Amino acid sequence: METMTRESTEALRQRREALVREHVDAENRHDVDGVVATFHRACYDVVPLGAMSDGAAAVHEFLSGVMSGFPDFAAHISAKHHSENAVIVEGRFTGTQNGPWAGLPPSGRSVDVRFCAVFDFEEDRMLCERLYFDLATMMRQLGAS
Repeated sequence: METMTRESTEALRQRREALVREHVDAENRHDVDGVVATFHRACYDVVPLGAMSDGAAAVHEFLSGVMSGFPDFAAHISAKHHSENAVIVEGRFTGTQNGPWAGLPPSGRSVDVRFCAVFDFEEDRMLCERLYFDLATMMRQLGAS
C-alpha cells in the first residue's frame, strides 16, 4: 500500500474538515437536504437514543423531527480532532423544545448539552455521523426526569 505524503495527508484532512463544516452549517440552517447531501451514503447513529438512521430517507426523517421539535436547534463546535478514518467534533447543541420530540410533548424548555460526534470517512467521503451526548442531562433540562 502506498504511503501518503505529509502534503496529501494534510490535503485529505482539509477536505474532510471542510465537509464536516458544510454538514454542521447545513444543520444550523435547518437545511435537511443540505445535510443529507454531505454524506456519500447517509447514516446517523444517535447512540444515546439507540437510533440508527440508515439511508437518505431515514436521515431526512430523523433530522426533520429534530428541527420541528427544536425550531431554534443549533450545534456549536468547540474542537475538532482528526484520526485515520474520522473527524471527531466536540461541542454543544442548544435549542428550545417547542414541538414533540422522541415521544415527548413540547416542554417549552431549553437545552444546552455537550456532545461528541464522530464523522466516519472513507478517503474524503463521509459515511456516518455517530453522535454521543448525555441523555440524562438533556431529559433533566427538558423536565422529563
